[in-house]
Amino acid sequence: MTFLPWWKVPQTVFAQNTYVGPIPAEKRKRGMLGQWGDAILFAVIVATVFRTYTFEAFTIPTPSMEKSLLVGDYLFVSKLSYGPRLPMTPITFPFTHHTLPFTASTPSFVSWFSQPYRRLPGFGTPQRGDAVVFNFPEGDAVVANFQNQSYYQLVRQYGRAKVMNPDAALPEQQPDGRTMMKPTGGILTRPIDKQENYIKRCVAIAGDSIRVTHGQLYVNGQPQGLASTGQFMYEFVLKQPFNEERLKERFDISASDIQQGTTQDGTLMAWIPTSQSVAVQLEKFDVVVSMTRQDHEMGFYDGDRYGVRPIFPNNDNFHWSEDNFGPLWIPKAGSSIPLTLENLPLYERAIRVYEGHDLKVDPSAGSGRQILIDGSPVTSYTFEQDYYWLMGDNRHRSQDSRFWGFVPFDHVVGKAVLVWFTKDPDTGIRWKRLFTLVR
Repeated sequence: MTFLPWWKVPQTVFAQNTYVGPIPAEKRKRGMLGQWGDAILFAVIVATVFRTYTFEAFTIPTPSMEKSLLVGDYLFVSKLSYGPRLPMTPITFPFTHHTLPFTASTPSFVSWFSQPYRRLPGFGTPQRGDAVVFNFPEGDAVVANFQNQSYYQLVRQYGRAKVMNPDAALPEQQPDGRTMMKPTGGILTRPIDKQENYIKRCVAIAGDSIRVTHGQLYVNGQPQGLASTGQFMYEFVLKQPFNEERLKERFDISASDIQQGTTQDGTLMAWIPTSQSVAVQLEKFDVVVSMTRQDHEMGFYDGDRYGVRPIFPNNDNFHWSEDNFGPLWIPKAGSSIPLTLENLPLYERAIRVYEGHDLKVDPSAGSGRQILIDGSPVTSYTFEQDYYWLMGDNRHRSQDSRFWGFVPFDHVVGKAVLVWFTKDPDTGIRWKRLFTLVR
């Protein structure tokens, strides 16, 4: 009986049938839709890998870096300079940042699957003078209908309850100068890699100490020069208004950058952000009576004139302005500082939000209130990552570290390296700037 199954062996050996395997892929007939689908899928994969790990294109929407980088510039940003950051929210709609196309606030990513922060090795770390692209540190929460404003500044100004109410109305400035009331639309939360992309100049690195005195930046006690293309706000007293077309032709000053008007006492004024060299030439115009550079003193934002503290650390015990600021130490990984109630406002967000610790001040400790980190009393703290201080070259038209503080290294995206295309909103393509290196 055991022999019976073996009768199939000679039948198989001497059979005429030949196994030829599957039909070769090149002989299969694919429809046009299938061919296009394969091509599109391949292109999406290649482009996604390229922009994630090597270079990504960005555009300049605001004048905060003028005249170094201009509104309408299109940049290539190198991810290799500081090391490509691996995706933290990998499931996302291709070629979007945080919002689906044709929607106002629908997220383009899923939040239920995420990865911890990891970065591949790069050529270096941010250095003073680099034009750095990064995720806005205060962008973890966003007011749906006011996404170009800091959620935390709106909370300081209007109160948390009102800002978080989707039906509550807040004032919005219109391009024609009018103010309209608009509902908040609720609150959106975003992970680090989906927070808004900003670009600023790195002026101080981890371990540096900075201060600003009358608009002059000092790093480690040494004055730092502003690029020749950098700008301050200048105030002009006028006999008659500037000719805006002439300013555009001669100095490339856009009409949108010029504010002209009459003060309550009838004085004709103009406010123009420009470089020192251009300001000197403007001062010689026949229509100019006098010119001064903006310089907000310490305490400029005190009292009820503004009602909020727009300057970091946004605390009543600090009277800093954008022109007179510091001194301030920039946190460095592995470095420790004494932690006191006096300096806690400077480093509280870094410890609690960027490094993820539970930080509280215990009021039950009597007059010497105790700082608690993860439930334990502390008198010092050792930082876990490097931080940077970034400012716009257009000093008085830039929302930068002076307003919201440190930029953690895990928020850094890359280094701007090349202007590959540029278009002036008023006059068209700037041919001489095409394919120029970012300085």
